Amino acid sequence: MRDILVTAIVVGSIPFIFARPYVGILVWSWLGYMNPHRLSWGFAYDFSFAFGVAIVTLLAIVLSKEPKRIPITGLTTLWLLFLVWMSVTTFFAFYPEAAWDQFQNVLKIQLMTFVTIVVIRSRERLRLLIWIIVLSLGYFGVKGGVFTIIHGVDFRVWGPPSSFVEGNNELALALMMILPLMQYLRMISQDRWIRLALLVAMVLCAFSIIGSQSRGAFIAGFTMAIFLWLKAKGKVKTGAALVIAIPLLISFMPEHWHERMRSIETYQSDESAMGRIQTWEMTVRLANDRPTGGGFELWSAEVFDRYSPDKKSPHDAHSIYFKVLAEHGWLGLILFLAIGITAWRTGSWIITRSKGREGLQWLSDLARMTQVSLAAFASGGAFLSLSYFDLFWHLIAILVIGKMLLQQQLAESTPFADSRALVSSPLAVRPGYPVPKGIDRDGKSAT
Repeated sequence: MRDILVTAIVVGSIPFIFARPYVGILVWSWLGYMNPHRLSWGFAYDFSFAFGVAIVTLLAIVLSKEPKRIPITGLTTLWLLFLVWMSVTTFFAFYPEAAWDQFQNVLKIQLMTFVTIVVIRSRERLRLLIWIIVLSLGYFGVKGGVFTIIHGVDFRVWGPPSSFVEGNNELALALMMILPLMQYLRMISQDRWIRLALLVAMVLCAFSIIGSQSRGAFIAGFTMAIFLWLKAKGKVKTGAALVIAIPLLISFMPEHWHERMRSIETYQSDESAMGRIQTWEMTVRLANDRPTGGGFELWSAEVFDRYSPDKKSPHDAHSIYFKVLAEHGWLGLILFLAIGITAWRTGSWIITRSKGREGLQWLSDLARMTQVSLAAFASGGAFLSLSYFDLFWHLIAILVIGKMLLQQQLAESTPFADSRALVSSPLAVRPGYPVPKGIDRDGKSAT
């Protein structure tokens, strides 16, 4: 039954995608984050719905008469440079065949996330995209939260199979990243029942994060709480809520959960933690030896024997930073960090330019909460291999779209700011704007 339902939804969406290509991005995001086909047990389980929707969406965009323009900003330029550099490092990879396969997988996600900037060109479309992301990942947060409340932390909360967030640690970080987006939706919603439902969902997601028993998420949680308070408009109310909620959540956990969290302080005696540190040392040696890094899928015994003096068993970097360093070298890491820093500065630009402007408060709120999500990713990602996770790149796209919408609003509210508004001459005035002294409405001298 679930197989039929998922198939019916995807197939049924095709006419709507051709009519409105942005619907394709919404459906693709739903499939990518929720993986509804992985919740079935029949023919739909292994079917590539996302790939099919991506092809239909791209075709619909080509046929659409809507403007198709990628805003060229410092952020999008860095993003494109990173993609180009990844193709270079893949060419010089240790294992080219495996690297090209993985690069194609990464490129598919990057392409569709980039396409998001092309088709999500209004406040309403952006709001729908955020709702899709929140509902898709929030489903597992709410479900996991209820499970944790009923069973405690005797069992861990896991994500959808064969996805970026299948593991307990990865799901916990993803939920940490959508909590600020949930708060944003609460801030802009006028329906009190929706606000209440989102608040309940946030509480359940918090229980789910704790139930994951992820130490990385524990650190990211405190980082997110600090930035949430810093970015909140009502700091007293937000601070009081955090001071009350965090101890209550922690007190709910049994002693063995507290023991696991306390192991962060004694990482030297933790085999898992020391294994990660040794792997990070290996990635530095590799990057120093090879300017292009080792390329995708380099995590083999051969590479570890060459660059790790400890000769430990090979495993992934367990860090967004060291993963990029190993696979794409120092230049790749610099570009990756520059993207994150520029994204943060873009959010700050939006906050500053929208401050005190009527009708633009929603953009300021969105930028603030997106920055909190980025802070959660930057801290929690230090211990997870989620460098190419869709959600991080979607946050980048959201900020690019937000800046584009803000620039449009500012241009429309400033006479002569938008050259497209000029009519019959370089000095023509758009209807509704005041006419400068000495110039008639057609842009000609009135004297």
